[in-house]
Amino acid sequence: MTVFGAYAHYYNLLYRDKDYTGEVEYLDGLIRRHLPSAGSVLDLGCGTGRHALLLAGRGYRVTGVDVSEEMLRTARAQAVSATSFHQGDIRTIRLGENFDVVVSLFHVISYQSGNADLAAAFATVREHLRPGGIFIFDCWYGPAVLSDPPVVRVKRLEDEEVRIVRIAEPVLHPNENLVDVNYQVMVCHTGTGVTEELRETHRMRYLFLPELEAMLRQAGLHLDGAFEWMTGNTPGVDTWGVCCVVRG
Repeated sequence: MTVFGAYAHYYNLLYRDKDYTGEVEYLDGLIRRHLPSAGSVLDLGCGTGRHALLLAGRGYRVTGVDVSEEMLRTARAQAVSATSFHQGDIRTIRLGENFDVVVSLFHVISYQSGNADLAAAFATVREHLRPGGIFIFDCWYGPAVLSDPPVVRVKRLEDEEVRIVRIAEPVLHPNENLVDVNYQVMVCHTGTGVTEELRETHRMRYLFLPELEAMLRQAGLHLDGAFEWMTGNTPGVDTWGVCCVVRG
């Protein structure tokens, strides 16, 4: 089972307050600034397809890839003519076509926790990016993770069917540039009173710009710039989420 196995069923509820519309507006601005002629987008780690569908609404042809078949079922149920979705691992999938833009959002790159995983994911990008295309991704930013370490967080949510309490307990591994986020999700189905408990560990890699530059260069890619996600500010020790624009 993937890290988003059982957790995937409640994914959209857990992240219903995420500003997908604002994020796609920001992303669209980056694409227009760096590659105004772009028309096709490959979304690696598309999840339930919310970024992909909003990008399609802005005129892009979007192909989404995700390892979770359950998340893809949600994405396909909302698909429009400008979108298509494929099941696969972003480290190994080969679609046999090129795209103007490759995106990988919501820290999908940080889920590539080992050097070999990152190298394989960047090779997938290189394989699918047309010459002169751009790759945009966000990730956990190392200086901020070490300056402001992650803490235990509790999230409570409900809709017309379930009540959910999610506890996220992080364990920092500073010598490996990793954080294990141990999720405990307690679900109560309000109609039946049935309860269930899910546990998943999400291993996250925090990254530093010099190592990213080196690994991207090895993959035949060039880091054009790195910014604070959603603001465009220069990353600092309080910047947990950094956005990188990479040229193919």
